[in-house]
Amino acid sequence: MGTSTEARASGARGLRDARRLLRYGVSGTTAALVHLLALTALVELLAVRPVTASAMGFGCGLVVSYALQRRWVFATRRRHRRTLPRYLVVVGAGLAVNTLVLLVGTELFSHHYAWVQLAAFVAAPANNYVLNSLWTFR
Repeated sequence: MGTSTEARASGARGLRDARRLLRYGVSGTTAALVHLLALTALVELLAVRPVTASAMGFGCGLVVSYALQRRWVFATRRRHRRTLPRYLVVVGAGLAVNTLVLLVGTELFSHHYAWVQLAAFVAAPANNYVLNSLWTFR
């Protein structure tokens, strides 16, 4: 009988983790769209250089991402004074990767900023999910 109970508990955890991962994907996609919208508007409408515009767009996406992850993905009740600094450490590493990819892709290789940004969006999410799961929102 214990094995059946353990299997149900394991299945419930797996389903909870799958839902959380799906929510993480939705929140990340939403934040990425906000980032890309800000980046495009800044470059195309205000003639801001792509690397600078991307960093500013990253900041816009960061606000959306933190709010969604704290309340919806990880559903923590921990105070902002604990979760926000941890979140910023994790995201700081993501910003460094994003900026490096943009710098190399646009300045060194002269690729279009939009394509380079899409590549940068792939660089950090898995690592950020693990760190946020195990440290930021615990």
